[in-house]
Amino acid sequence: MRWLRLINWKRKPMPEFAQDNLTPRLMPDAQYYSEAPGRVNLLGEHVDYNGGAVLPMAINRLVRIEAKLQQEGTFHIEAIDLGKSVDFSLNSVESKKDVNGKQLPGWALYPAGVAWVLKNEGYPVKGIHAAFSSSVPVGAGLSSSAAVEVAFAALWQVVGDWIADPLKLAILCQRAENQYVGVNCGLMDQFASACGVEGSAVWFDTRSHESRAVKLPENTVVVVADTGIRRGLVSSAYNERRASCEEALRHFQRAIPGIKTLREVSIHDFNRFSAGLDEIPLKRSRYIVHECARMDHALDVLSLNDATAFGRLMNETHAGLRDDYEVSCAELDAMAEIAWKLPGCYGSRLTGAGFGGCTVSLVERVGIDGFVAGLKAGYLGRIGRNAEVYICEAVSGAKAEKFPGCGS
Repeated sequence: MRWLRLINWKRKPMPEFAQDNLTPRLMPDAQYYSEAPGRVNLLGEHVDYNGGAVLPMAINRLVRIEAKLQQEGTFHIEAIDLGKSVDFSLNSVESKKDVNGKQLPGWALYPAGVAWVLKNEGYPVKGIHAAFSSSVPVGAGLSSSAAVEVAFAALWQVVGDWIADPLKLAILCQRAENQYVGVNCGLMDQFASACGVEGSAVWFDTRSHESRAVKLPENTVVVVADTGIRRGLVSSAYNERRASCEEALRHFQRAIPGIKTLREVSIHDFNRFSAGLDEIPLKRSRYIVHECARMDHALDVLSLNDATAFGRLMNETHAGLRDDYEVSCAELDAMAEIAWKLPGCYGSRLTGAGFGGCTVSLVERVGIDGFVAGLKAGYLGRIGRNAEVYICEAVSGAKAEKFPGCGS
């Protein structure tokens, strides 16, 4: 049985709210608050909806909500960063409309979707006046939407005084995004935001829901670099990628009876049975099959503390996402290629759904300042844009609490 360097799964409190990145107090008379982190995925991209295992890390970029109770079944939500607000109710949420009968704006679908799924699952959804802000860059592939969903789910849990474990919260939030927002995402993003572990990445089997905290190689740092290019998931080709994978799965099921996901197709079986697939599902499934194999290999190299081998897997993932899954872009390719050539870089790849957003790099801790400076300068020189670069720390998952002495 494969050996992993595991740490105690006991969840630790999330670090103090990052006041530098967000509004110091969102609502002075708030009774409750919640916060949920964004995530970066180190390996296992786009395999969560194909039954594969993934390796995300909850990061120290957070969504923060402060709230107070208001009339039962009504919600006033303020998006501080956007300078916008919306009012909806449990009665209007089904039609995705506000209390005046207007369609909910896109940003409001995430809290509204959580309210909708909680209502349908029979959980109490108390009326709240809430304000939220975020230090997770929107549209950057760091799961800002999942962080909003999980933060609201955690908030309604503490406000309503009901209990659901973090994995259950993640599943509920995924359902909100799939069935309400309309993005056919897998479970990884919500899982990472709800179930992150301080100081570690988390290996998560999306088929069995088994999870383990896994230490990254010693003396390494995770660096996220934002290209500044944005793509909207709903309007992008994300759902088309999923449909192509489902088409490929049906093809392989005819040759390999009993399989339920592309994860169950080995590289040997892919090479043996892929003849007859159209070009697009062929390319998409080839990436998925090889990425699942890379995830299996990743556990071995991480158990050996092998940063070089793990970085090589990251580079291979980027090539597959670029050539077979076709979710990269010129800016993401440039950012990864610049990182590959810098001293101390073990590996670099796009992270998230793609079509824009961020890269993630595993970098030697010694000389990290030089790496960051070189990456920024290289990207500016090649693309002509300034890049935001974050040195990321692994944090624990979402939490929600009542402010001391706030009353009932």
